[in-house]
Amino acid sequence: MTLAHKKNIFIELGKFLSQFSENENIKRFDVLQNDLFFDAFADLIALSQSHNGWYTPEQVHFAVKSWAEALTKENLDRWLSAYEIVEKEPKSVGLILAGNIPLVGFHDFLSVLISGNKALVKTSSNDQHLLPFLAKYIIALEPEFKDYITFVDGKLENFDAVIATGSNNTSRYFEYYFKDKPSIIRKNRNSVAVLTGKESKEDLVNLGEDIFRYFGLGCRNVSKLFVPKGYVFDPFFEALFEYQDVIHYEKYANNYDYNKAVFLMSNFKLLDNGFLTIKEDPSYASPISSVFYEFYEDENELVSRLEDDAVQIQCIVSKDAIPNSIPFGKTQKPELWDYADDVDTLTFLQSI
Repeated sequence: MTLAHKKNIFIELGKFLSQFSENENIKRFDVLQNDLFFDAFADLIALSQSHNGWYTPEQVHFAVKSWAEALTKENLDRWLSAYEIVEKEPKSVGLILAGNIPLVGFHDFLSVLISGNKALVKTSSNDQHLLPFLAKYIIALEPEFKDYITFVDGKLENFDAVIATGSNNTSRYFEYYFKDKPSIIRKNRNSVAVLTGKESKEDLVNLGEDIFRYFGLGCRNVSKLFVPKGYVFDPFFEALFEYQDVIHYEKYANNYDYNKAVFLMSNFKLLDNGFLTIKEDPSYASPISSVFYEFYEDENELVSRLEDDAVQIQCIVSKDAIPNSIPFGKTQKPELWDYADDVDTLTFLQSI
């Protein structure tokens, strides 16, 4: 397959995904293989929460829409224009995927195939249905992909390189087990927001999207705030009131009740609005339903701190307070050229 042909297949996938939204699924007659796949995918989205309690239809629709917006000709051309991808003997690349948010491993899957390599995919037990379905769709568009995609139930074997995503604990196992193979091993990371006190209500509402999307389970979700000394949190809580319905999801509510109780029994001082607690804490990783915060006095010192802690941070969100930061509300809408942990996956795949 030529690169141009592979790009066209993923553009068609983007068109397929664009039919599904939280409000209404609209079947388009110009989308390939729709008679076979449209109703089945709508049913899969509706059933996702029965497979994983965190995968509500709203959250799955958001992930699907994000990939529909990413898989356009313009985006694929821009992404791939930075590389010289040449046809070569394909290598088998093991993909050990996370399952914290829907389709979290799709970028690795896309990168392996677009680079001309074969994907040996071990899905997370938390996300075993969405990616295999999309794989069936692209195989229906181009049967040759069948020789390039394998889903593995047991032990990962017969691979030339590996991309593995897990926790800090599992990464030690991965690093030992895959020590003799080229690899990308991803560990825990968290995202932070830097506030100056000059943010508008709209900015803070958008920050709520960065906090609550996927219930805060993603590494791109904001779990830590840096605020100026003396910062008053009233406008922050007022803006976040828009997300109050999150407490109606049982799994989130259970985490809120549990984590709040743990904090209170430990005599920690909390600020609480009934569905989110915030706690002053130097750590980056806060539990679900909670965000940590820390005061700063000098922006330059904060920039240095964040640079020193870069290996712990996935994204930095601010209103131009920090160089190269992401605007509020955009953390869960990465572009194709936004690589996890700032490791260029395509360059790695071309080097194996």
